[in-house]
Amino acid sequence: MNIIDKADVNMPSHRARRILSAIVDKYIQEGIPIGSKSLSLADNIGLSPASIRNVMSDLEELGFIASPYTSSGRVPTSKGYRFFIDSLLILQPVEATELERIKRRVNPHESNSRELAISVSNTLSAITKLAGIVTIPKQQVTRLKEIDFIKLSEKRILAIIVMNETEVENRILQMKRDYSKDELKQASNYLNTHYEGRSLSYIKKHLINELMQTKESVNSSMSDLIDIADQVLDFTESDEYIVAGQRRLMDFHELSDIKKLRQLFDAFKEKQQLLELLDKSMSTDGIQIFIGEESGYQMFDNCTLITSPYTTEDGAIGVLGVIGPTRIAYQKVIPIVEIIAKLLGKSLK
Repeated sequence: MNIIDKADVNMPSHRARRILSAIVDKYIQEGIPIGSKSLSLADNIGLSPASIRNVMSDLEELGFIASPYTSSGRVPTSKGYRFFIDSLLILQPVEATELERIKRRVNPHESNSRELAISVSNTLSAITKLAGIVTIPKQQVTRLKEIDFIKLSEKRILAIIVMNETEVENRILQMKRDYSKDELKQASNYLNTHYEGRSLSYIKKHLINELMQTKESVNSSMSDLIDIADQVLDFTESDEYIVAGQRRLMDFHELSDIKKLRQLFDAFKEKQQLLELLDKSMSTDGIQIFIGEESGYQMFDNCTLITSPYTTEDGAIGVLGVIGPTRIAYQKVIPIVEIIAKLLGKSLK
């Protein structure tokens, strides 16, 4: 039987998928390269070691598995893990006792925002045995009451913003071009009509999404509006996060290289790279998984980051997740991250 599906020369056949799934499962459990002989003993394989070796050879050629040493077994690659997660993974629901434990600890009424983030990150780490990460939830959602624009001089605008019913803030904007009074009035009317009562983060995200959806046919007035809104809504939010259980990463031999481990811990401390990954997760719905080099940062090449935004009616107000080696029990960890994100968002409404 050919290893490759005829429909796609880059995709493994049904038999190869079974072997790949078995390799990933076994490697996650044992943490050592998997050989054909040990796979042949599995009840659900039903193939001889020789047949398994042929399949493994083709899987290796496709880049789904690799041999870390000469004449050794095979381990999944980032590509292999990605295919496993996207096509083969069967998630395991969170057990009832574990769910009750999580619910007790995700309780905002007993903590301030920082203490809540610490509690949730420790909960993630304790349950998954990985490093848990939680951004501190935004303490206050800034809502638009009214906005007006006044032309000051060429390319300079005064934005008068009324927020949360009574708070007034004036901002001087340096624009890319000169705007007429009529254009500024049109922009303020549009924002006040469509976004009164909405959070500033919601407005900015919605306008950016609208631009992306209509970028082929966007008219000049909408483009101008987005240009103005991008300037006026360019506010900073707290981007601090809490990491718990970093030392657990030292228990994995894949991360035992001192140089690589130091780079990883430096990334936790310096924050910039990790914040950029978390920012990507903030703008997506549901679970986001970065496997190895998918993160785009060398210090995370041997790691997996599983995240999810936690949301209220105003949209995402933070991100949480776990960091560990690529050898993660994905079928267990993904539902845990997902349920904690939902519980945290629900409790903060």
